[in-house]
Amino acid sequence: MVVQPVLNLAGRLLSEQVLAILATPQFPGMKTVLANDQSILFAFPGQGSQYVGMGSDLHDKYAIARDVYRQASETLGYDIAKLCFEDPEDKLNLTRYTQPALLTHSYACLQVFRDLTGDRLQPVIAAGHSLGEYSALVAAHVLAFESALKLVQQRGELMGTYGEGEMSAFPMDLDTIRPLAQRHHCAIAGCNLPQQTVIGGRGDDLEKVENEVLETFERKRPVRLKTEGAFHTYYMVKAAQKYRKVLQSAEFSPSSVKVLSNFTGGLHGTDPADIKASLFFQLFHPVMWFANLQQAFENGIDMIFEFGGGIGPGSGPESKRPNLQGMIVKAQRSIGKKAGYQSVINCDSLGKAVDLVAG
Repeated sequence: MVVQPVLNLAGRLLSEQVLAILATPQFPGMKTVLANDQSILFAFPGQGSQYVGMGSDLHDKYAIARDVYRQASETLGYDIAKLCFEDPEDKLNLTRYTQPALLTHSYACLQVFRDLTGDRLQPVIAAGHSLGEYSALVAAHVLAFESALKLVQQRGELMGTYGEGEMSAFPMDLDTIRPLAQRHHCAIAGCNLPQQTVIGGRGDDLEKVENEVLETFERKRPVRLKTEGAFHTYYMVKAAQKYRKVLQSAEFSPSSVKVLSNFTGGLHGTDPADIKASLFFQLFHPVMWFANLQQAFENGIDMIFEFGGGIGPGSGPESKRPNLQGMIVKAQRSIGKKAGYQSVINCDSLGKAVDLVAG
């Protein structure tokens, strides 16, 4: 029988004709995306973007998402779908469970998107905020999904076991907040934007910094974050020392996709030893997210896709908004650059992203 091969060939030719039509000047918004002329950044959020029900809509609708969750459950040794969708034992916000859950959701979003678009779009750069750096390494094929899951499972367990303290975000620049933080034995944990800095320390020390800021600076209201510890500060040194041995046994592969390093603010090199060292230092050094975005724009990024997580009120995936979008928009204004943006965090945003690519 030759009917099916002929039909398949006809379908491919028709698809190519459709793409050619969409790439003409009458469809300027589609040309660069479909032809992959744009420099694309794949971005991934970190802790704080988890919620009960995360990924349940994708799991219900797409077989490839179910495969991702099944694969994750087999690797981790527990039912991560039940944890993410129902959280019956109230464990989702515990770091040892949060990190694999977010990685799995981000990867499921990415895999469904790739499947529905025929893996047509290839990023030039991948970036992740804190934990999201591991999702970025998976997206760039530097780490296998199973390897990354094992890493973040042990990373989260060590951070929850050996770490201490809390975190607060301040709408202030680094040079202003740093001396106040150090006065009370707190440390810089993240430089998200020129006017958004995160610090970490013990709860009573953080409270002193917060009160001093409220007394000294008008309308500079800090926000206490929901974390199990003062991540990316000296409070994580012991966890990092334990984690170093875990990193050494992980297998990293070379990739043509560049990946941004939270630790340096620049791009990872190609040497696995250097990547492992940066991930080690990332545990107890500030996340240089604004520097990451600056680096991405210096490399000509003009289209951004964000995968996974979700924030905001509401109990279902459809009610959530993307975690990184606000920071990305503010960073663009500060840097003076513009880029397209689309999230892939639930079925609704996934549909819009696929429509953007497929017309």
